[in-house]
Parts: sequence; structure tokens; C-alpha cells
Amino acid sequence: MKIGNIDYINLLPFYVFLKKELKKSYEKAALHYYKGVPSHINQLFIKGKVEAAVISSIISAKYNCSDFGIVANKKVLSVILCPGEEKNDSDSNTSNMLAKVLGLQGQVLIGDKALLYQKKYQCKDLANEWYKHYHLPFVFARFCYKKETKKYKKLANKFLQHPVKIPYYILKHYMKRSHLSRKEILHYLQLIHYRIGKREKRSLQIFLRKVHATHLKKL
Repeated sequence: MKIGNIDYINLLPFYVFLKKELKKSYEKAALHYYKGVPSHINQLFIKGKVEAAVISSIISAKYNCSDFGIVANKKVLSVILCPGEEKNDSDSNTSNMLAKVLGLQGQVLIGDKALLYQKKYQCKDLANEWYKHYHLPFVFARFCYKKETKKYKKLANKFLQHPVKIPYYILKHYMKRSHLSRKEILHYLQLIHYRIGKREKRSLQIFLRKVHATHLKKL
């Protein structure tokens, strides 16, 4: 298995799961080598450098994907729009488009830096803005694969069926890196869920239709 690794707090449970699940040394090495922000992982996946990864929802429509993804209902804290000049976050694909679909202008920030930023400034939570419009959770990313479909589906289902406890030493590393407390990190993780059910799929379909319509308006 060659899996891309988004090095964000919201996927810490999956990272811990993979550390235990992957048995071969080259698989674990790939997990450390092929890591980065969402936009980078998207490119690794598209170019075939990794066989599977959690990729942005906006990219995922073209590929085979599981029912495991990054989902937030009502609020997420790590995907925000702040006042000021309109500016995309280069780490993102889906979140930048989400702001456009919602007709909102400002600076998009995602990931761990957004968690810290939103503590200090008045910014809009984009998951909450989506919920205000559609009363549905928002699917930010999905676990997709190009090869060994059965194997990766089985891996995704196993993760969804078994809750993961994050060891303190890993939490401590992310506390130091993000400048967030243990309590703040655990609170944030409670806002994230990973199973894509009927409501989530409906929400994703709406979003992808809106993205298509937004692109058509530019033509």
C-alpha cells in the first residue's frame, strides 16, 4: 500500500490507525514520505505517486472513493473566511471553492493555522455557513484509491468501525507544533466525523452541482 498522508490534526485518528495497521516497512516509509497539505496530496494522487489518499471533495468526483472522509456538521473551526482582501489558501482546493459557491469574499484559511487564527479574530466558519444554507453537513474530503480497490475499501471500513485513541506523545507533538492545548485539539476532533452517509452524500452532490454551475458562469 502506498497512501498519501495529510499532515493535519483532523486526520490524526487515521494516522494513528495506519501506524498500527500497516505492517510492511515500505508502507510505513511511504506514509512519512508522501505527506503534506491537501493540495499537495491531491497532486500526488492525480499523478499516481500514491495509490490512495484522503483527497479534496472537489477532486474526488473523478475517482473511486470509500464512505470515509472528513466531514463537519454546523462548524469545523479549521476552515474559515476572514475579513480583508479576497485571497485563496494555497493549501486548499475544496475550501477555496466553497467560499465562492457560498458567494463569500475574504481570505480563506484552512488547517491547523486556521484553528489558531480563529481564536484571535472574527472569522466565518465555512462549514457553519454551508449549514445555514442547506442544513446539511459538509464533506471536505474523501478517501479515494486508484488500485487494489477491495483492499483499500476494507481498510477504510475497518477504520470507520474501530474508534481510535490518540496516544499522548502524538498529541504532545501536535500541541507543540500548533500552539493549541490538549483540550482544544480534542474539542476540535469532536467536531469532525468520518463516515459519509446519506445526508453527507446529498450534501456532496449539491456542492459539486454548485461548483459546476459556478464554472459555467465564468465561461
